[in-house]
Amino acid sequence: MYKSIAKAWNRPKASYVKELLRERLIEWRRGRSVVRLDHPTRLDRARALGFKAKPGIIVVRSRIRRGGRRKERVNAARKPKKMGVKKYTPKKSLRWIAEERAQRRYPNLEVLNSYWVGEDGRYKYYEVILVDPSHPSIKNDKNLKWIVEKQHKGRVFRGLTSAGKHSRGLRNKGKGAEKIRPSIRANKGRGK
Repeated sequence: MYKSIAKAWNRPKASYVKELLRERLIEWRRGRSVVRLDHPTRLDRARALGFKAKPGIIVVRSRIRRGGRRKERVNAARKPKKMGVKKYTPKKSLRWIAEERAQRRYPNLEVLNSYWVGEDGRYKYYEVILVDPSHPSIKNDKNLKWIVEKQHKGRVFRGLTSAGKHSRGLRNKGKGAEKIRPSIRANKGRGK
């Protein structure tokens, strides 16, 4: 079953997912930017990233605007070239920003991971898996009890989630990645 779900979501425009998304995105657009869900939209992806249907774990859909940074056009004298309005993008990915928004809405939980669930012309939608580190069922779970330890507190804000590590360039190894480890700041910002 999971394979068929994954296959459909990997190519949404060529499967039943296209029709589903068309209906859902209209509804999602009207709703709030961070919404708690009863169950994940993509069960295969959620399970692969550590979701379990048990107390102490919740799934949240986070909405984020698409595109680069919005920057006001300056009034003072400048060449148009030097105004710096377009093509300015943040160092964070939209997925990482979506995770941070979900974390701010639920400050007592920790972000485990996230995945894409849809996009339209204006927004991107991600589902974020959040874990309650103080819940007994999480403390007793052999696969998730690592998140209870104090070094994982506020992990999303320190770039320790999958999206954060990806944006920090830690996916790269070998030639060209010398200035990334242990961190970009440790190498005076030369890494990215």
